[in-house]
This record gives sequence, structure tokens and C-alpha cells, in this order.
Amino acid sequence: MAAEGGGKEMNEIKTQFTTREGVYKLLTHSEYSRPNRVPFNSQGSNPVKVSFVNVNDQSGNGDRICFNVGRELYFYIYKGVRKAADLSKPIDKRIYKGTQPTCHDFNPLTATAESVSLLVGFSAGQVQLIDPIKKETSKLFNEERLIDKSRVTCVRWVPGSESLFLVAHSSGSMYLYNVENTCGTTAPHYQLLKQGESYAVHTCKSKSARNPLLRWTVGEGALNEFAFSPDGKFLACASQDGFLRVFGFDAAELHGTMKSYFGGLLCVCWSPDGRYIVAGGEDDLVTVWSFSDCRVIARGHGHKSWVSVVAFDHCTTSVEDGDPPAEFSGSDEDFHEQIHFGAGRDRANSAHSRLSKRNSTDSRPVSVTYRFGSVGQDTQLCLWDLTEDILFPHLPLSRTRTHTNVMSATSPPATGQTTTTTTPTTTTTTTTTVSTTNPSGTNGKDNVSNSSTSGNPANSLPSTLPRSNSLPHSSAPAGGSTPNSHTGSSSNSSSTKGNSIIDSAFIATGVSKFATLSLHDSRKERHEKDHKRNHSMGHISSKSSDKLNQLSSSRTAKAEVAKTLGTTLCPRMEDVPLLEPLVCKKIAHERLTVLIFLEDCLVTACQEGFVCTWARPGKVGLLSSQNNPANSPSGTVV
Repeated sequence: MAAEGGGKEMNEIKTQFTTREGVYKLLTHSEYSRPNRVPFNSQGSNPVKVSFVNVNDQSGNGDRICFNVGRELYFYIYKGVRKAADLSKPIDKRIYKGTQPTCHDFNPLTATAESVSLLVGFSAGQVQLIDPIKKETSKLFNEERLIDKSRVTCVRWVPGSESLFLVAHSSGSMYLYNVENTCGTTAPHYQLLKQGESYAVHTCKSKSARNPLLRWTVGEGALNEFAFSPDGKFLACASQDGFLRVFGFDAAELHGTMKSYFGGLLCVCWSPDGRYIVAGGEDDLVTVWSFSDCRVIARGHGHKSWVSVVAFDHCTTSVEDGDPPAEFSGSDEDFHEQIHFGAGRDRANSAHSRLSKRNSTDSRPVSVTYRFGSVGQDTQLCLWDLTEDILFPHLPLSRTRTHTNVMSATSPPATGQTTTTTTPTTTTTTTTTVSTTNPSGTNGKDNVSNSSTSGNPANSLPSTLPRSNSLPHSSAPAGGSTPNSHTGSSSNSSSTKGNSIIDSAFIATGVSKFATLSLHDSRKERHEKDHKRNHSMGHISSKSSDKLNQLSSSRTAKAEVAKTLGTTLCPRMEDVPLLEPLVCKKIAHERLTVLIFLEDCLVTACQEGFVCTWARPGKVGLLSSQNNPANSPSGTVV
């Protein structure tokens, strides 16, 4: 059974959630899946992935969706919040033998109503170029697996190019291809082009043009995902060795690195203006990294298992000044573009330059809110707000900013201030959603002011660190609240105030247990069961033959963590702000593998093969059909 929040069962699947913008609602008739709507048996299958493209159809319904489920690949007209999905009429459907699709990507530059270019990566290492509108297969790359025999983990068209694309493999290598070139009949020979710390770039030696053009070897272990910056000039790579590496793509030069708190990094994304990168992975955290400062500026704790996907919401991300509108340069249209970061490169650069100018040359406050989301193997969706008190701790805060709770990791509360401190048996994963203004005279505001005027040099962390998301917390009855029982504005008063404060004893230990970030020993067994029940890929069966390998691997991991912990690569937990999720909701039965923000909705998908559309506030176009649960996934009642 599903409920909006505050239900009796912690395992309830939510069909709506509330933020300060309003209510997001699941549109069950806009659900995409296999035509029979039968949940897919995901045991041993590759993650379900989703790709979108707009073909500029004059009818106004130009969105197309592609998703893979097991050995199958589907291509549909995507109707979003406008109309119900018609699963009986896929534009194209393909079933593969001997291999499975693992990822795919459309080329937006060449997409028309008559033709689209879709790249599909496979578990056996091949990459296929197809046109699902014409139902043609143009080319198959790495057909004989002479270039790389390992699974394709990520494939992307190079921004601004109609022919170049980049492919990452679980071997830790990336290859640059040109669709016009062949792959040859023999294994390629390489010549070193550039080498740096933990990476190397080779060119392919050949008398005639052939693929691959370049081979990148990055880190140790699988290269799980990469993402191009909005301007296409930089490349962020998330690797199984736990490192985020950011390269200048054309020059093949390393710009900066970051290390996860524990385990591998699985996903990565850029902010719409290219100033920040968010990564997630096996430490159950989301980590925010500053591109210009090359350092971690915040971590987010809300998931109970590995983070599968992170993504910025360009429609909710905003930049505003505390000054009158006359202070802005440019037209009203430019200002509108800045608030709603567009997908285009020019918009991103405009917003980037506006922020850079404000941050570097003007002491007047800038009100900034970056919204990003994450989904994980714990089946939960988390939304996060990154505000200016985290981004610019050395600047005076804007009057229009959202409220932020602030505490010192080591200092006791000020005289007369009442503070609720959690114990090791108290849960700390609370969610808060409403109130966009700061109540006058709150302790949170006073603490923020102190931190921003403490005389710290630019780009340095204040002695008093923000430890929560940009929204207020209020008291709750004993026993605390859980993310699954949160009800939005009507039940915000039941959130536990003490849960926004990190126990000083927990800080002092340096956080030794970070497989699940459990802050309470009494619930340790429950968290371990959650990891197994929610299909954490890191769970290894406890066969006796594997125990020695597990022990050795664990010791090696701990040694690696010890080398970087406390450095700029991986600051300690008490050294950076700790965000709490704005929203944290269980929305599926199986692990979540997709999160995409669109203009009027957000899209999620789980390993059962259900692709769900969540209408943004005020964008619900299927109100009349919401009362008909006929096509709801198993266990979901609207």
C-alpha cells in the first residue's frame, strides 16, 4: 500500500511528496515498461537506463524515450504529463541474444522526426549505432571485441559533435570513436600521448584512419560513469577506486581529483553552470565538489545504501541578488534565463559568468540555490538544496535565502541556547520540506551570521560549520521520525529537532563505520538487512572460500582510506558541512537506477523495469485518470 507520508508501515511506497514549490505526484498512467507490465526479474541483470531526445516534431509531441530492460530495448513516443502512455505501440523494440544493453545515448544535434542516432553499449563490450525510427542498424563497433572485452559502463556523444563519441568500460579504459571510421580486423596498437598521476592517454597507431582515436586509462578498477561539463570542455570521471577525476578534455590534462569517503564512486553530474560536481557511490553519501577550488565543499547523508544516480534540477536551481533588479546587467530575458538554467551551453556560460563576477568582485550578497537529486539501491529518492551559506561561507548572507541550521562540530552551544543532542541510538536521517524564509531571531540565523563574519580568509571553511540542509527542523515526539513517514507541510512539526545535530562523540571517532553510515549501534543489524534486501551490489555471499579474500580486500580498503582521510582529497566528516535531504522517500520495490529532471516532471526508474513520471507542482495533466489504479505497479495504490 502506498501513502503520501505518515503511514504505519516503513516499507510503504510513496506516490507523492511535498517541497516548498508544492506537491510532486506520480502519474501512474504515464508509466513506461514492457508492454505486459509484468515486473522484470532483475536477478543478475544490468541496470535499467533511460535516454531522452526531442525530434522537433511540429505536432508539439517531439519527445522520445528509450529504455533497456534485461535483453530488451524499447523506443517510444514520450507523452509525459500530457497523455497516458500507450505501451502497445512501441516505435521500435529489440531483443538481443548473448549480450545485454547496459547504456545508451541519443545525439541531439542530428535528431529529426524522420531519423535519430542512438548509441547502445553492451555487456560484452560492443557498441551499436542504430536508428530506431528507421529501424536500421548503422554500425557495430568493437564487434570482435579486439578493442576491449569488458562491459560498457557509459557511452556519450561528445558535446557539439555529430560523429565523435566516448565509451567507458569496466576495465577502467575509455575510448574515443568516430562513426565514420572502422575498427579494423586486428587489435589496435597504441602510442603514449600523455601521462599523469593515475591516468594515461594513448593514440592509435595506424597507417589509415581507424577506431579508436584515443584510449584513456583512468585509475584502478572500473570506470563507472563519466559526464561532460555543460560547455563540453571538461570531463568528470567516477571510478571504482573511489576517485573523482576531472580532465580538460581536449588537452587531456588533469584538472583536479577527489576521493570518496569509502568505496567506489558510481555516479557523477555537473551543476548547470559548471561550477560544481556532485558524485555518489558506495559510501552512501552525495559529495559536492567545487570545480574552481578543487575541494569538497559539502557532503549529503540521507541514503541507507549505495547511491546509483545523481542529477541537478536545472528548473529549480536559481541565482538571485539581494539587491534591487537594477543591479543586474543584461535584459529581463537574460535574468529569466539565469534563474531557470537552460540546457543550452550559452545559458550555462551566462549564468557561470554572472556567478563568477558576483563571487569575485562584489561583496554584496548573492542568493543561490542549487537543487539536485539522488536515487539509490535503498529504493529511496532524495532531493537536496545547496544554498549560499554552504557555497560562500565567507560572504554576508542574503536576506532572501532559505533558513539553515548551523552548529559547531566541536564547540558547545552558546549560553542560553537550548540544544538537543542525539545519542548513538538516535536516528539522524530526518527530512524537512517547508518554510522558505528565516524566522526572525532564530538561533540558526545567529550562528550563520557568526560564521560568515568570523574573519576567515576567502574560500576557507568557517569554524562554525553548517550541518544540515537549507530548511528548518522542529521538535518531534520521542522515537524520532523516519524519511518514509514524513508528510510534508502538515507533519513537519513532527520532525526531530535533535536529529539535525551530529553527536560530538560520533565526530570524534572520525566515523569509522561508513559502509552504511549507521550512527546508532542498536539498528546496525537492520541496516545490514536493508543493504541485502535492497539489492546492494556490494553484498557478497558469505561462502567460506570468499572469506579470506573479503578480509584481505577490507584491509586494503582501510589502508587506502587512511592515506587520504583528512586531506583535501577526502576531508574528515567534521571538516565540511553535512547536508540533510529536503525530501527522502521510498518510491520503489527494487533498487533505483534512473533520475532525470525534465521541464514539467522528473523521471525515475527501478530495476523491475518501471519508468515513472512525477509531475511537478501545477503540471499534473492526468487528474481524471489518477483515480484509476488499473495500470499501477504491484504494491502501489494511488
